[in-house]
Amino acid sequence: MEDRPPDEAELVSRARHGDADAYGALVAAHQEMTFRTAYLVLGDAAEAHDAAQEAFVRAYRALDRFRDAEPFRPWVLRIAVNAARNRRRAAGRRAGLRLRVEANTVADASAPSAESEVVAEEQRQRLLDAVNELSPDDRLVIGARYFLDLPEAEIAAMAGVARGTVKSRLSRARARLAQRLGATEDWTDG
Repeated sequence: MEDRPPDEAELVSRARHGDADAYGALVAAHQEMTFRTAYLVLGDAAEAHDAAQEAFVRAYRALDRFRDAEPFRPWVLRIAVNAARNRRRAAGRRAGLRLRVEANTVADASAPSAESEVVAEEQRQRLLDAVNELSPDDRLVIGARYFLDLPEAEIAAMAGVARGTVKSRLSRARARLAQRLGATEDWTDG
C-alpha cells in the first residue's frame, strides 16, 4: 500500500466536514491524473474532462464511504474510470483512443537528423494506431502502465481487480499489441 502525503488525511477529514477549500486542494492534487485516466477510457478530451469533473462530484458525495487507511488517488481514479465507462456506454460509442506520446528528448549536443525524426514519428504513429485497435480494457491497462506510468498495485485499485489480474491483463494486452505491431520480441517493463 502506498503512503499518502501527510496532509491528505487531514484534507479528507476537513472535506468530510464541509470544508470546500480542503476538497479543492484534493481536486487540485489529483485533477491531471484523473483527467488522463478518463481520457484513456474515452479517447476524447472534452468527454474526459466531463468524466473527471463527474468523478470529483461523485467522490465528494461519497466521502463518508472513503476508507481512511487507503490512499485517495486510486479511489478517485476508480470513480473516474467508472464515470468514463458509463459515459462511453450511455453514448453508445467506442471511440478510438488518441494518446499523445512525447518524444524522449536526448540530452546530447547533436540535433537529431530530419530523417531520424520522421522515422521516430512514424514509429510513434504506428504504436498509437496499434493501441487504438485494442479493446477498451486493454487500452486502459496499457495506457495506465506505460503512458501514465502507474504501478500495478495502483492500476489494480483503480480497476477494482487483484494485482495478479492486472499482471495477466498486461501480459495479454502486450502480446496483442506486439502481434498488431508484427513484433517478435517479448515486451518487458525493463
